Amino acid sequence: MNGVPVAVFLCVTVVLMGGAGFLAGQALARLWRPVWQVFLYSALMGCADRFLVYALFDGALLSIAGYLTDTAVILALSLVAYRSTRAARMVAQYPWRYRRAGPFGWREIGAPAPQSGREVP
Repeated sequence: MNGVPVAVFLCVTVVLMGGAGFLAGQALARLWRPVWQVFLYSALMGCADRFLVYALFDGALLSIAGYLTDTAVILALSLVAYRSTRAARMVAQYPWRYRRAGPFGWREIGAPAPQSGREVP
């Protein structure tokens, strides 16, 4: 994948840097930081990932496709962690106002459930 074996991609990008991205997403959500910071830190972790692949496994350092792929994986894991942690924090911080609406969302208590898109006569 992008000039390196799949095992290297899975170990370095998904497990190591993806795990770091997941923890960063949780930390940013716990500190009530805006979501744009997730994108910033994921881009920086994508650079670190490319360097680790280059330094340890003789991958290409300046591979645009490799950087974009690695950063997309890190960003996806970071956003999952950010949104799920933010939903948990909203419900924990304001239990009188919000309740969980799935793993990534919350809604106001007493608010009507979202419509399915079809009208029932």
